[in-house]
Amino acid sequence: MTKKDLQQLKLELIQEMRELLGKGSEPKGEWLRSGEVRRMLKISPGTLQNLRISGVLRSTKVGGMHFYSYEDIQKMLQTAK
Repeated sequence: MTKKDLQQLKLELIQEMRELLGKGSEPKGEWLRSGEVRRMLKISPGTLQNLRISGVLRSTKVGGMHFYSYEDIQKMLQTAK
């Protein structure tokens, strides 16, 4: 194993850790939980609740948890531009 191999391994490990922690990438998946949406939009829980209540952002409630469509969030952001 060479120094170059070790550097490549290090880069791959860092990339995998970022993906697992959700840093440096947008959430993956069709449905997002409230926390993911708040981090993505950089908003507080109250702001997310206001968006939901006012009908700006639709959610689906399953077992006491709100889920949001990634596509709906993208549409909302495009409309706001």
